[in-house]
Amino acid sequence: MRERQFLESSINGIRAIDQGLQDNVDLIAMGEEEGDQAIIEEAETAIRAIKADTDKRQVEMLLSGEADKFDTYVEVHSGAGGTESQDWASMLLRMYMRWAERSGMKVELLEQHSGEEAGIKSATLLLKGHNAYGWMKTESGVHRLVRISPFDSQAKRHTSFASVWVYPVIDDTINIVINESECRIDTYRSSGAGGQHVNTTDSAVRITHLPTGIAVACQQGRSQHQNRAIAWDMLRARLYEAELQKREEAANAEAASKTDIGWGHQIRSYVLQPYQMVKDLRTGVQSTAPQDVLDGKIDDFMEAALAHRVHGGDIEVADVD
Repeated sequence: MRERQFLESSINGIRAIDQGLQDNVDLIAMGEEEGDQAIIEEAETAIRAIKADTDKRQVEMLLSGEADKFDTYVEVHSGAGGTESQDWASMLLRMYMRWAERSGMKVELLEQHSGEEAGIKSATLLLKGHNAYGWMKTESGVHRLVRISPFDSQAKRHTSFASVWVYPVIDDTINIVINESECRIDTYRSSGAGGQHVNTTDSAVRITHLPTGIAVACQQGRSQHQNRAIAWDMLRARLYEAELQKREEAANAEAASKTDIGWGHQIRSYVLQPYQMVKDLRTGVQSTAPQDVLDGKIDDFMEAALAHRVHGGDIEVADVD
């Protein structure tokens, strides 16, 4: 039913574009015959809106990967640098939550480890929506922030790093076999909000897949049983994503670039001082409005990265205002 609804929506959208274009071409012809400039300008505005809708649908055609249609997990980890990088990780977490909300997706915070003074050490989001993984997969990598630190009494400029890891939620049609004897399961107390029960019992669960070193954690639920079930789903998803990477050379190269959270491995730079600039180092796309970007307006970066991923370096570099 989900696939049928998507196909129906796509077909109806194409028909609406075709009909809207024809109607407005007819309006322009009528306006020219009657010498009515207002009608011509109204139709031209409508055609520009149709063009924007068509451009967006063309980008979505790039989302044809095996797992692109799935929901997605998003992990954010702070790099070295203590409070400064932990605050930067929390800013990234908010950016993705805002983007998902703007895109009409459902957002769930599955796990979060807060920093000692501010920010977060790590967090895991679950984003539910059409093509959630397809859009978010371009965000995997190291993100670099340059700003005057609010935690520095001497107001010095600091550079901070945080990493983002994205992997798809797999459905029941994909069978991932995990040998439980190859996994280590740890339980611990939740560090987030949730009331007396969550904070006084070992309800949080971490599962480590020993052959690969992949580890997942969940503390969203009120019971250990609930968190354990979610963690197993997350582990299956991570192993599936790892297999996808083995079959995709571009994804392998991207994974290799994420070995360290630091210099030389970043995919995007966010500069707040001494000037205002966000630049994607893979595509060259940049914005002079970093506050808008940090508020979740990252679609232009995602679209360019998708095109770069599919067509290589043959894309048009744009400035995002």
